[in-house]
Amino acid sequence: MKAIRITQTGGPEVLKYVEVPDPRPGKGQASVQIKAIGVNYTDVYTRSGLNPPVLPTIPGIEAAGVVAEVGEGVSEVAVGDVVAYTGVPGSYAEKVVAPSWRLVKLPQGLEAEQAAAVLLQGMTAHYLCYSTYPLKPGDTALIHAGAGGVGLLLIQMAKWLGARVITTVSTEPKARLAREMGADHVIIYSRQDFEQEVKKITGGAGVQVAYDAVGKTTFDKSVACLMHRGYMVLYGQASGPVPPVPLPVLNKASLFLTRPILGDYTATRDELLHRAGDVLGWVRSGKLKLHIHARFPLKEASEAHRQLEGRLTTGKLLLVP
Repeated sequence: MKAIRITQTGGPEVLKYVEVPDPRPGKGQASVQIKAIGVNYTDVYTRSGLNPPVLPTIPGIEAAGVVAEVGEGVSEVAVGDVVAYTGVPGSYAEKVVAPSWRLVKLPQGLEAEQAAAVLLQGMTAHYLCYSTYPLKPGDTALIHAGAGGVGLLLIQMAKWLGARVITTVSTEPKARLAREMGADHVIIYSRQDFEQEVKKITGGAGVQVAYDAVGKTTFDKSVACLMHRGYMVLYGQASGPVPPVPLPVLNKASLFLTRPILGDYTATRDELLHRAGDVLGWVRSGKLKLHIHARFPLKEASEAHRQLEGRLTTGKLLLVP
């Protein structure tokens, strides 16, 4: 099969389109013929060495496709099922072998591309606002990267839960997209100081929660935007990792700080199916709106990474074998 493989970490140029052996499923596993692959910032972290991989490796952890073969003891899926998954390495390829318990069968009427475009980022938005800090009516939330893949989904869910949403974006076109998804206040951080704007919008009170996937360049100001007993939810590091945080930073307003990851919020099949069922069901019904920015052939994975890192995208990028 064809796949993207890296033999050293570095820039997008290290992503090489090569021929590799087809994987075969073992006990408790299934092989999936991939139809669409989700591109995520975690793939960039792997490629760049921020999350150092064991080399050589095939990056990617999210895709959707058709079950081609099952191993011994598999009961969750059968050959021919259309499935999606996240949290399974080796997804920049034509086939992948996955633990069968990680595979989610798609509801009738949902396409593989839709599932690959929403599963990881949709479940991330889901755990952030339903579990990490469960939003309630009257809360004010600061959502960074409001025109990104998670941001556009998180804005919608936050509004369903009755929250007021303040979001940050880099350009006016991205601001328009965030407003279309329901954001109450959009701050263009390239020309406004978001900390000052948040304090102005909230009358100096601050926000109950900051959902921050940017990391290094936004962390300190995000913390300064929190009200007493506010939650700093750092779920990504697009601008780089945050340096060690002195605990006295939290003392001044009895703040909470957490660094969640999706794997801990989908650690059992029941929880995985609950979150995935909500997200995929909302997409199928039209309640949750998707924004797919672009589709690239698998062999052009390096260009997808360049666009993602260059902040040239909104919503989701897909690779298609």
